[in-house]
Amino acid sequence: MKEQTYEEFTKMMENKEDNFTLYLYTPLCGTCQVAGKILSITEELFPSLHMFKMDLNYSPKLAEDFQVESVPCLLLFQNGQLKERVYAFHSVPFIYEKLNSFYNRESN
Repeated sequence: MKEQTYEEFTKMMENKEDNFTLYLYTPLCGTCQVAGKILSITEELFPSLHMFKMDLNYSPKLAEDFQVESVPCLLLFQNGQLKERVYAFHSVPFIYEKLNSFYNRESN
């Protein structure tokens, strides 16, 4: 996953990027470390999906703008619009199914 700055993210939103995910984390969060590993494995299974990550410590405005309640948080975007927030990272198969069903459902 490519690390994203708030400025890069706002540019993507202005350009109405297609499907992408934004993983929000904080470096000292143990659960975030586990979720990050789950997402790095899942990312390999979705080579065409753009997956980004952002340290929420440096982007408090983003947390406010998208009403992020806690970390880790995975934001799912479709055509530049936030469609879903995922807070539970149970396992690789769980995240795989979540992404697969979400983006296949939305593209139809």
